[in-house]
Amino acid sequence: MLLAVFSDIHGNRQAFEACLKVARARGAERFILLGDFVGYGADPEWVVDTAMELVAQGAVAVRGNHDQAVNSSAETMNAGAQVAIEWTRGRLDTAQRRFLAELPMLVEDGDRLFVHSEASSPRSWRYVRSTADAAKSLIATPAHVTFCGHIHRPAIYSMSVTAKMSGLVPKTDVSVPLLRGRQWLAVLGSVGQPRDSDPSAAFALFDTVSCQITYCRAPYDVETAANRIRENGLPHWLADRLSQGR
Repeated sequence: MLLAVFSDIHGNRQAFEACLKVARARGAERFILLGDFVGYGADPEWVVDTAMELVAQGAVAVRGNHDQAVNSSAETMNAGAQVAIEWTRGRLDTAQRRFLAELPMLVEDGDRLFVHSEASSPRSWRYVRSTADAAKSLIATPAHVTFCGHIHRPAIYSMSVTAKMSGLVPKTDVSVPLLRGRQWLAVLGSVGQPRDSDPSAAFALFDTVSCQITYCRAPYDVETAANRIRENGLPHWLADRLSQGR
């Protein structure tokens, strides 16, 4: 089965639509949604409604820290993110907020694990920035492959049976075999707010038979997404950063 894996959509309708279109064109059979459906972007209602529809059709979805913040004032963020979350709270209806509140922190699916941040402490929202960070996540689960997001930059880490760590930055459209005998942590880039200097929306395809992962990019109408942010009175830097991929 070919899985399409998305993370950090952040209310960006244009980016999510583009990723869904490319993934379907490339034969995706099931969708995995790694959280942060809201925050930053100006179309949280559409994104959450689309996620709800996908889950009803069999998609897997987990909770991100921005999703958590919608329903919890205890979740602290930087000033710009907080403004966006408070605005988002006023846009979502009861059903949409309930959907986000009831999302699981992680989902185990056979020899795969899906989580927003990382597996050792999902509620701590730790970032995987290094092999040391990745090792903490991999040690916490027996899963062959863990998929996460949160950091908005794609990366792949692996651990050997002797606990030797390695990492790489995947190239777009170059398949990477996730070999048996090692554990793997596939860190997704962001659909709605990439931070790796490439403004194109990011997602990945994973073949469950061959155990190969392919990181993909989907160009989208960045200007429309940015204008939606400005028109809704959100901080302009949230719009400006989209075209810069940061």
